[in-house]
Amino acid sequence: MKIALCQINPTVGAIDYNKDLILKWYEKALKAGADLAIFPELVIIGYPPQDLLLREKLLDEAEKALQGIAKASTIPLIVGNTLVEDGKIYNCSVVCGNGKIISHYKKILLPTYDVFDEDRYFTRGKNPEVFQIELGGKNLNIGLQICEDLWDKDYACNLAKSLKEKGAECIINISASPYRSGRLLDRMDLIKTKVSQTGIPFIYCNLVGAQDELIFDGQSLAYDSEGNLIGQGKAFEEDLIFMDLEKANPLETKVESREEKIYRALVLGVKDYFRKTGHKEAVVGLSGGIDSSLTACIAVDALGAENVHGVSMPSKYSSDHSKDDAKTLAEHLGIDYRVIPIESPVQAFEQSLNESFQHTNSGVAEENIQARARGSILMALSNKFNWLVLSTGNKTELAMGYCTLYGDMNGGLAVISDLSKTDVYALSRWVNEKAGSKRIPVNSISKPPSAELRPDQVDPFDYDVVSPLVTALIEDEKSPTELIAEGADPELVKDISRRIRINEYKRRQAAPGLRVTSKAFGIGRRVPIVNQFVELNS
Repeated sequence: MKIALCQINPTVGAIDYNKDLILKWYEKALKAGADLAIFPELVIIGYPPQDLLLREKLLDEAEKALQGIAKASTIPLIVGNTLVEDGKIYNCSVVCGNGKIISHYKKILLPTYDVFDEDRYFTRGKNPEVFQIELGGKNLNIGLQICEDLWDKDYACNLAKSLKEKGAECIINISASPYRSGRLLDRMDLIKTKVSQTGIPFIYCNLVGAQDELIFDGQSLAYDSEGNLIGQGKAFEEDLIFMDLEKANPLETKVESREEKIYRALVLGVKDYFRKTGHKEAVVGLSGGIDSSLTACIAVDALGAENVHGVSMPSKYSSDHSKDDAKTLAEHLGIDYRVIPIESPVQAFEQSLNESFQHTNSGVAEENIQARARGSILMALSNKFNWLVLSTGNKTELAMGYCTLYGDMNGGLAVISDLSKTDVYALSRWVNEKAGSKRIPVNSISKPPSAELRPDQVDPFDYDVVSPLVTALIEDEKSPTELIAEGADPELVKDISRRIRINEYKRRQAAPGLRVTSKAFGIGRRVPIVNQFVELNS
């Protein structure tokens, strides 16, 4: 029984493209001798389609594509698509073969947390179902699941046990499970638990690719009835994974370092964002600092050095080392590099505002003119040459509001907005270790971080202390009271919590950011801008 997991990268709404992609990989599976080909969740439409599901034409086209795929089928294939019945939409796993649709399963558990909102669109299926299919001349009873059905412990049920009780000899779960750090091990542990509970093989086919903020890592999995890993897909790449349930050999788990996984996720996120939106070239403001350096590295690995443009925009406060570090980085990466000083436009702004600003002390307003001059220059280059601006702010800065609207926040994609400052340093060191060279100038990593908007300025935070607290508040969802009880400095926790609360309006106007943690600023975090709740005594 040779089974092929077709871990592919569809595009949301590109139904004809997705249909052709499915048939291409189905043909690959056939030529390799597969008896069954399995594709991910909602692969015909792409995931997540969100409010596109409210468009009748999309659903009609998806159904036509499904019919075309079924008509072309010989050996059985399992594919994810929508089903419309009595005015209701279902998220389905569809079994095709011998030129027709054989059966379908309606997803039972619909996630409505974090980045998911399936209950907004879909109707729940009612019962676990077992289907008999012929594989290699033998009949096999398969229990079908879709993504969240695996995570049933959170719903006080056990769908895997129910399938075993109904006679399933194997469980096949098709998924569109987004990446976050540590997610693969979570899936592995859960699947092994299901195998130990049922004593039957478990096959898990996951989507790969990026869609807006979400990155899908692939890493499809297959376990035999004894809980041995017998198939694992590549991370962040399309892949065809073969296994034979009757002659499987146990495999060793492929586990990369945390830094490598996150870096590869971000590279895929940038690559797919550009490919799927039709953009080809990126522009990055290079300050000589660590954030823009890491962003530029990711862009080069995603798009190629010939498609990345680096721009240094020095002011009268820019240090020689910052200008030198920016130039050195560009040379190491082999990218187009140009210098556009901002002194002239900044002076023009200051002269225009001189009357309005008289009798006031110079401060943040004057500093931010510099950031906004840089942002305007990058946007002008973007408009002129159709280069997409990549913003370079990290998660710690975005949390604290240490960023300038219409300045350094300008951009079409926020590449590292889900990396804490400490993770930025960790990934940058990994980049240099991986390259076996100083790809990122050592000075950019070792020097004190600074916005250089006034003389001798350095960032006002100890990131080694602040970043973990931001992570605890955002990703771990701890309250300020809990952190203080755990020994954190009360005044610092209160200040960080206040900054996070009052700067929601800035983040709401930021470019979409690539998600790599359990809780990113974006669609998975819904906090009101007008918010006077101070959570200190809860």
